[in-house]
Order: sequence, then structure tokens, then C-alpha cells
Amino acid sequence: MSTLVTLIPGDGIGPEIVASVKAIFRAAGAPIEWEDELAGETALNVKGKLVPDSLVDSISRNKVALKGPLTTPIGKGFKSVNIQLRQLFDLYSNIRPCKSIPGVETRFSNVDLITVRENTEGLYSGLETWDERLGISDSIARITELGCERIVRSAFEYAQNNNRKKVTLVHKANILKSAGATFLNAGKKVAPEFPDIQMDDYIIDNMCMQLVARPERFDVIVTTNLFGDILSDLCAGLIGGLGLVAGSNFGKDVAIFEAVHGTAPDIAGKGIANPTALLKSAVMMLQYLREFEYADRIDKAIDMTLADRNQRTGDLGGACSTQQFTENVIKNLK
Repeated sequence: MSTLVTLIPGDGIGPEIVASVKAIFRAAGAPIEWEDELAGETALNVKGKLVPDSLVDSISRNKVALKGPLTTPIGKGFKSVNIQLRQLFDLYSNIRPCKSIPGVETRFSNVDLITVRENTEGLYSGLETWDERLGISDSIARITELGCERIVRSAFEYAQNNNRKKVTLVHKANILKSAGATFLNAGKKVAPEFPDIQMDDYIIDNMCMQLVARPERFDVIVTTNLFGDILSDLCAGLIGGLGLVAGSNFGKDVAIFEAVHGTAPDIAGKGIANPTALLKSAVMMLQYLREFEYADRIDKAIDMTLADRNQRTGDLGGACSTQQFTENVIKNLK
């Protein structure tokens, strides 16, 4: 029996990499049926809204969505589409795995990290004021005990369910006394519920240095919204860039999986985009839906393709188009 999933092609290279996912899932026989919906700049042009009602209705029904990269027009007062979706569906937990891929050359070959980012609070809450008389802008980085506890628990649960051994809390408690203490206290409250998992903590600036020096020391990293946004991109750089990294957003009963890179308008329509990030996100979606056999088969085919320079797209030193890369993954399925 197929599962109905909301599919958001997105903007820029989005439709091209979504087409790759569809072709590979079809070749693998994955039991997924897609319900296409628009969002972002394309939706604004077609339906007059960045987040159309039909999209909200679709995700509300299906509970699972796969999303290509989206454009939020800059300088026109629009709220980020991604933030809107996270807040609409209370997708408080953003999980991004970063694992070294054999054959993809970077300075490191032993990275295997999970970043767990709080997704709805902090500086991205949208609580801002502007005093025109004084030329002062205030942005409020509001966090709550509930928000801290549930994201820390999400990290420990992920560690427990995926045979991980350590959770590292990242904060700035030496300067942000109240917010830092709230986050650290959440760790102290939740950690005793998971006695088999070690917990430690790092200040954000030191954490950045440690990650680029010895990333193998870390396992699951959990932090607040802004710090998580920065650290997850840093971790992506350790394994070859955002074009290789999956992203997922979880709430109580809704999950949205996404490519975390941008829309790349400079290469849109040229047929050279790398679909790996969205493919890896789709694999995470299959795992979430407990379709483990299909997830494992597709993931192995992706890694086999990436291991051979001649089968890669240009951003990874190959010469393949998006279509050729897709065909290579399909061949490797067999």
C-alpha cells in the first residue's frame, strides 16, 4: 500500500532535483504516491501567496512532506517560507546527519555527526521592533523551558534509537546567562532519563573550533536555533558541502524533509544540479515511514554513484548532468 506524501518542487533548481527523486523512487518501486503543491516564489506568482492554503491543507492531511529549496523575496517584508512552515506545524526539531561519504574527498574521512537544532524559538521567532526616531532595531531571542526540554529530549531519543553514545549541548551560557542556564538546565533534567548516553557541553565558539579540528570526538549535537543553523552548515562543510546533506523537521505528528541548500538560480534550468541532498532527505523520509528496505537500497545506490568520480555531477569533480547522475543511481540500484 502506498503512502501519500506532499511534494513541494520549490524554486530555482528545485523542480530538476525533485524530478530526479521521482525517477529513482519509481525505479526502486518505493511505495510512495506524490501530491504536488507549490510554495515560495513560484507559489507567490501563481497563487498570490508564499504558503498557499492548498499546501497547508495537503500537509495537514498527509502529515509528511518532501520539500525542494524555496525562495523568499528579499526586502519586500515577506516572512521566510521555511520559518512559516516550521511555525505553522510546530516543527520544533531539525535533524541533519553529516557523515563522510567514501570517495568524496575532504580533509576528513571519519565524520559521523548528527546536529539537532531547535527550530521554532530563539532569534528566529520573528520578535523584532524598529524605533525609527532613534534608529534602533531590537530582536528578541526568546526561548522557553518547554522548548529547551523538548529539543534536548529529541536529541537523547534520537541517540537512543540510533545506537549513539553521546549528546553534546552547545550554548553561550558564559555571556547569555539566563538563556544559557535555561538550556543547560534542560540537559540536566533530561539526561538522567537516558543513563546509557553520555552528556557534555561546549560554548558555541569553542565548539566551532573543536569541530574543524577533531570532528570525530562528537556524536549528537543539540543546540538552540541560531547556533544550530550555523553549526549544521559547518558540519556539512566537513563532508563536502550542503549539496550532500539531508535535512528533516519534526513536530508532534508532522514531518517535512528538505534539501537544506539554496535554489541556485545561477544554474537553474541548465540540467547540472546535484540532487544528492534531496535524495538523502527522501531516504530519511522512507526511514521515518519505516520503509527501511527501500531506504537502504536507494541510499547504497547513491553512495555507490558518489564513490565514482565519473558518475558524479560537476560540483563534485565529475561531468554528469542531473539526468545522467539520476540514471547512474538507477543503474546502481540493480
